[in-house]
Formats: sequence, C-alpha cells, structure tokens
Amino acid sequence: MSLPPALPAVAKQNQTQDGRIYSGLHCSYFDGDAPVPYTVTLMVDSLAGLLEIGLPGSAHTGVRWPLDDIRLLEDTAGDEGVVLRWTGDPLARLHLSDPSVMRYMPRLTRRAPPHGRGRLAAWALAAVAGVALQIGVLVPLLADRLATYVPPAGERALGEATFGQIREALAGTGLPPLPTCENVAGLAALETMLIGLGVERGTEDAIKVFVLDHEMVNAFALPGGYVVFFRGLIDAALSPNEVAAVMAHEVGHVENRDPTRHALRSAGSIGILGLLLGDFAGGAVVLFLTEQLISANYAQGAESGADEFAYGALEAAGVSPAALGNMFERLRDKYGDTEGIVSHFISHPTLTSRIDLARAAARKGVEYTDILSQDDWAALKAVCD
Repeated sequence: MSLPPALPAVAKQNQTQDGRIYSGLHCSYFDGDAPVPYTVTLMVDSLAGLLEIGLPGSAHTGVRWPLDDIRLLEDTAGDEGVVLRWTGDPLARLHLSDPSVMRYMPRLTRRAPPHGRGRLAAWALAAVAGVALQIGVLVPLLADRLATYVPPAGERALGEATFGQIREALAGTGLPPLPTCENVAGLAALETMLIGLGVERGTEDAIKVFVLDHEMVNAFALPGGYVVFFRGLIDAALSPNEVAAVMAHEVGHVENRDPTRHALRSAGSIGILGLLLGDFAGGAVVLFLTEQLISANYAQGAESGADEFAYGALEAAGVSPAALGNMFERLRDKYGDTEGIVSHFISHPTLTSRIDLARAAARKGVEYTDILSQDDWAALKAVCD
C-alpha cells in the first residue's frame, strides 16, 4: 500500500486550561478496511492515556488508541513522516509528518505482545486436558469394555506375539531371541507347583509358564494365559513357596484378564501419543509397548485383586500367604520400596503395605507346608542349566 504525503500539521498545538488535551494535528488515517485515507484530527488525552482520532463526517465515530499500545513502524514512510500502528488492530495505520505528538507515546519502539496470546494459551490448555482425559479416563474405560469381548484365540495370538517381541528386545539388536529355560526336571517341578495351586492343566486354554534365561528379578503375565518368569527371580527365592506366591499372583492377573486390559490401555495411549508426536505404529512404539508389558504395573485394584487371589490359592494349597510378603520384603531391603529392578512389584499399594497384608492373610496357629519337595525345588533352581 503506497501512502500519500501526510497532511501538514496545524502551526501549533493547543492545550486546554487543565493541561489534559493537546489537539490540532491533521494527518492521514487508514482504517484497514478501505484503501483510501481519512483526513483526521488528533487529540491526546495524556491523563487518560489515550490518543483520540477524530474521523470526518457524521457516519464515522472517533477512534481511541491507548498511548502505551502505539508502535512506530520503521522504514515505511520514507522522508515524508512517520507511520504509527495500534497493537489492538493489525491493519489500521496513522501517517503523520510532524513527530512532535509522539512524545506522549512512551512505548513506540517496544515489541508488541503476541496478539491473542491468552486465547492461544487457553486452547493449548484445553488440548492438553483433552489428551489427558483420553489417556487417563476414556482409554482405560474402553479397554476394560473391549477386554471382555476379545476371544480366547485372539488373546493367545496377542500373548504369543508379545512374548516373541519381548524375547527379541531383551536379546538385543541382531541377536537371536532370548532363550527359554528347557531343563525337563525343572519344568516338571513348575507343573507340580501349578497343580498344587489348583491351576487348570491339560486343556487348550491352560496357563502357559515360561522361564527366560535372564538375571532380571521379575515375573509378569501376558494376554492369552502366558506367565513369564526370569531366572533371576528363581535364583533370588529362598524357598519354593516364595516362587509359588509370585506364581499365584501372576495367575490371579490371568484369571482377572488384567494383561489384556493393560495391553489395550497401553496400545490406546501409545496410539494417541503417536498421532500427536509422530512415529505412529513405528519402532519406538513397539519398544515402548514392550517395556510397558515387561514392567506390567497394573492399577491399584488389579494389583490388590491379584494379591487376594494369591492368598486364597496359597491357603488352599497349604502354603502360607506370608511367603509373598517374605519375597517382597527381601526385594525391598535390597532394591528399595519404589525404585530399582523390582519396579514390576511397585504400583499401588507399596511393597511395605503389601508385605503387611500378605502376613496378615496367614492364619495364626496353622501349620503350613512346602509346595515342592526338596528334590523338586532343586530341579526348579536348575531349570536353566
């Protein structure tokens, strides 16, 4: 837009008796709607902090610009004057040849704040709240509903595929999958333990137990009835009852279909974040999902429900429920209550409270037994040999 020469100012500015109003400047004003200028008169109310722009004709009303919000546009008027703008109107321009009136405008060269910053912040906050609502509320509710409709064959396929991904991830890039332990006598001891806990065997839907040859002190359940132990957990146990207590806990997750719910929740949350951050269904998503399934930190209700299932299964097998607390206590003493390699066991409640609950579940005066014989226990210890 080419600007016409600014109209010359009246010879002198006029000041009212109260010292508030300075007037008399005639200049060109562009309202941003029409490509033609208006010849206007300026009046500066220094006490009110306003520049009043008097538009000609009865069809127009005056325009007021706050003096603090007027900015100077540099290199736009050449030698014929200056051009001013108001931060509240991105298109309007004021072209004047006499710069004396600018002494009442204290922030001519200050950078204007971004227009609509408050609205932008509000939209950003709403977007974050929307994502949090989806991940924290809607995805878990939908996952809980969907888990009841997933057919057993679908769960088994999901569990098998996830187990394969976990073995590959733990082995490292370019290496064969992490091996499972195949000692026949050790696996037979595991079967004896499952039968002692009253777990159904010999059917297509029966729980499948694997031991991975890895030093991690951990165990977790996957969709489709997969229960996975690490060699490190068996090595850390001081009795077969401690392994049986962890086994009963993981079986409780399977019976309650917690792994399927957890997988659906993780996949839904990762899908939303993937759409927002990129790499949807890419390599980073697979690795993150694998890590989530290994850690398997279920919600407080799921963990408490699996513990309650374990107490009942151990009691029915003649094993003290306190064995679960003994295992937790030793892990807590070695790794701490909220961090370290035992993060699998740390969700809600804490290890300390779970230790207390497990010991409280053991009946006083009852003579409990070991779930395995000494020979079977020795074979289980050597399951990875």
